Amino acid sequence: MLPVLRGHADEPLPVLSVLIPASNEEALIGSCLRALLQSEWALGDPVEVIVISNGSHDQTAQRALSHQGAFEDKGWDLRVLDRKEGGKLGAMNAGDKVARSDVRVYLDADVEVSKRLLADLFTALDTPDPRYASGTLHLIPPKTWVTRAYARIYAKVPFMQHGVPGAGLFAVNAAGRMRWAEFPKIISDDTFVRLSFRPHERVGVPATYTWPLVEGWGNLVRVRRRQNAGVDEIRDHYPDLMRNDDKPTFTLLDKATLALKDPIGFAVYSGVALAVRLTATGATDWSRGR
Repeated sequence: MLPVLRGHADEPLPVLSVLIPASNEEALIGSCLRALLQSEWALGDPVEVIVISNGSHDQTAQRALSHQGAFEDKGWDLRVLDRKEGGKLGAMNAGDKVARSDVRVYLDADVEVSKRLLADLFTALDTPDPRYASGTLHLIPPKTWVTRAYARIYAKVPFMQHGVPGAGLFAVNAAGRMRWAEFPKIISDDTFVRLSFRPHERVGVPATYTWPLVEGWGNLVRVRRRQNAGVDEIRDHYPDLMRNDDKPTFTLLDKATLALKDPIGFAVYSGVALAVRLTATGATDWSRGR
C-alpha cells in the first residue's frame, strides 16, 4: 500500500471521517469530492475525507489528489491511499486504520451528497448509544430504457420506501463501529453493517444523496444476483444478524398495485428477478456496468 497523506500532528482532530473506496473511478471521483466540498458544515471542528484507491489502473488517486487544495481552503483534510491490492472490503479496512475520527461515513465513489447530509448524519450519530444512519436516497435518472423502467419500481418497493437501505452510503458512530472489528470478506458490506444494528438503532435522515443503478438488462440481472447472493451469505455465515432484519414484506397487494400503475416497469422488474432465479449463480465479481 502506497499512502499519499497530508496533515500535521498539531492540527485539530476531525470529528467526522468520510471513507471513499474507489477502484478505477477517475470518471466519478471528482463529482463525488466536489459534492462533499459543497457541504454546509456549521461546526468549527474539521472533517477528514479519505479516498482509498484500490487496485486502480487509471488516474483515480491523481484525480482525487487534485482536489486537495480545495479541501484545505475549506478547512478540511483530504488524504489519499493508493493500494495496489483490489477489493472494496480491504480498502475500507485500510481506510479505517488511518481514520482519526470514531464517527465514520462510508461512501461509494458514485454517490453525490446533498449540502445538508453530512451535518444531518453527524447530528443523528451524536449519541453515546450505538447508531447507524443514512440519508434519503434519490436515484440518478438512468440512461437506458430498461433501467428507467426497473428504477420506477425499485424506488417504490416497501424496503426503499420505509427502510434505511444505506445503498452507497452509511454511517456509524463510535459505539456502533465497535459492533465489528475488520470488515469481513463478504459480498454485501451495506447489508452486513445495517443488520449489525437493531431497527431502533437505525436512523434515516431527510437530507438526500444520489446513487445510480447499473445500466442495461444484463447488468441489472448480474447485480441483482450479486445482491441476493450477498444476503444469502450473511444468512449462512452470520445468522444472528438476521434477527435484526425488519425488511417490509413485498406483498401480493403491493405488487398488484404497482403492476396496475406501471405494467411495463413491473414487467421489467419482475423479469430481472425471474432471470436471477432461472440462471446459474456463477461468479459475483463486481463491476459497475456503466
